[in-house]
Formats: sequence, C-alpha cells, structure tokens
Amino acid sequence: MLRRNLLASAFVLAAPAVRAQGFPSRAITLVSGYAPGGSTDISARLVGERMQGFLGPDARVVVENRPGAAGRVASDWLRRQPADGYILMLTESSSHALLPHAVRRGTPYNPVEDFTQVAMVCTTPYVLITRPDFPARTAQEMVARLRTAEPESLPFATSGVANATHFAAELLVNQLGRGGRFPNVPYRSGGLMVESIARGETGWGTAALASAAAQIQGGRIRGIAVTSAERSVSFPDIPTLAESGVAGFDLVNWYAIIGPPNMPREVTARLNRAIRDALADAQLRDRFKTAALDPWPGDNTPEAARAYFVAEQGRWRDYVNRTNLRLEE
Repeated sequence: MLRRNLLASAFVLAAPAVRAQGFPSRAITLVSGYAPGGSTDISARLVGERMQGFLGPDARVVVENRPGAAGRVASDWLRRQPADGYILMLTESSSHALLPHAVRRGTPYNPVEDFTQVAMVCTTPYVLITRPDFPARTAQEMVARLRTAEPESLPFATSGVANATHFAAELLVNQLGRGGRFPNVPYRSGGLMVESIARGETGWGTAALASAAAQIQGGRIRGIAVTSAERSVSFPDIPTLAESGVAGFDLVNWYAIIGPPNMPREVTARLNRAIRDALADAQLRDRFKTAALDPWPGDNTPEAARAYFVAEQGRWRDYVNRTNLRLEE
C-alpha cells in the first residue's frame, strides 16, 4: 500500500513536467484586444512570429483580434478560458493598469489576480501627431494653440474611448487648464486613428508611437512630441512634451503576454523562456526598432512580470488621484 501511494504521488508530481515537455502540441492563440494595424496588434504579430521558433520546429502562434472597450472585452474573455497555455493575450497598460483606476466603473476583472503573468514584451511612448498641413508645426506652437483655441474647433483623435491614448490627450489639455472641453473622436485601433489624421478627418491626436511610426516615416503625418521622459531611440528628432514646455509628462505604453489564471508553472516557464529568447534575437530587435518598439529592458521572469503589474496599479492610481482625471465612456 505504501509503495502504491508513493508511486501515485510520484506520478502526480511528474505529470505537469510531462505536460510541459510535450507542450505545445497544437497551435497557440495569441489574442490582441484591438483591431489590426495598431501598436498592440503589431507587437503581438512580431513577438508571436518569433517566439514560435523557440517553442519547437512545428510550433505555431496564431494572432486573433478581439477588439472592444480598450482591451477589456478580450481581457474579460481570457480569464474564463482553459489555463493550459494554448490561449494567451498580448495586453498593454490601458486594460491592465489605467482603466481599473481611471474609469468610474472600473473593470469586470482584477488586472493582477485574474490572470497569469507570463512575460513583459516591450514599450513605446505616446506621440502627439498632426496632419502635415496643420497650422501648428511644433509642440510649442501646438501648446499655444490649445491654450487659446475654441475647443470645438480642435477635436482630437484617439484609438478608443477611455484608453491610454485618450488619457494622454486629456492629461495634456488638463495640464493646460482646459481639461474636458475638447471633443474626442475615437477609432477602433491606433492604425485607424492615425489614418484618419493622415486623411485630414481630424487635425491632431495622441497615438502609441508604434501605431504612428510608419506614417511619420512616410511623411503622411507629423510627430511633434513624445510623452516619455526621454526621446525615442527610433525618432530622436521628435522632442518630449517636457522639453516643449509641458512639465510632468512621463507616459509610456507597455506590453505583456498573460494567460488565464492558474496556468501550470512549467508551461508558464516554457512560454516565458521562448518569449525571452525571442526578445534577445537580433532580427526581432531590428524589427522592433523599425516599429518604434523597445524590447523589455529589465528582469523578465513570470514573478517579475507579476510584480511589475502590481507596481503599475499603484502608479496609475496615484496618477489618476493626483490629477483628479477620470475618463467618461
């Protein structure tokens, strides 16, 4: 009896490792909470394509777009899926740091406890963009215009209602003493929003730099200031808002891969290793740079990713409370 119990216990302990050794045996779905063309979709496709090579010669990572409510629809769906490692999500700071604190009704999920944090992926700043013929050609000119213009004459475009691009624009006009008065024109993704400015549907807006990079490089829109504390390595000629006379800006969008809660530790570790190997790959790093994405620079274990998620809750909560800026849906 004792020998039978010991054998059973050994099998239970070995089973997760055996499952991890055979993982993956079918395609992995990597969900993006936005429509194609924006920074979240770009990040998912770049890292998904490269990480599959580190999971085995026959491994496949398929990106699936589930847009809606700034990533909340996909996030709420993800937490109810099987925790076997075959359904993941590339999420970002809107749905898992900003919205739980900046939107009055919060989110239907706990941004930390309802998910398995697998790995951080990359970052990109937000950028203030205008159409090429917009009268304000520099950040200083844009700030002066925002201080004096009739708000209805300067609607701004964002990649959605109540997400980080919306927050960045509202924070800018709030710091200029004119918060809540400029109309927001939301689009379903950063790519659609940037295209709207290139076509002249709206004059200006805030976008993740990765969403706008190709259009800035092609001259279809103008990038006039980034929201990060330092200039972007990919676009060193674009000044920061702080340099342009608007103090206190240090907003950067981060991206991470998460799964449903309680994923097996061995499977999570295998996915984490594949992601870290992908991020160390020179080819992916070059493609990230072209897309204005910066590979995650710090410690990147699942435990470190979870700790970062926890820290970001406090940072964004303090940001919202300090500015008293709440986003209306």
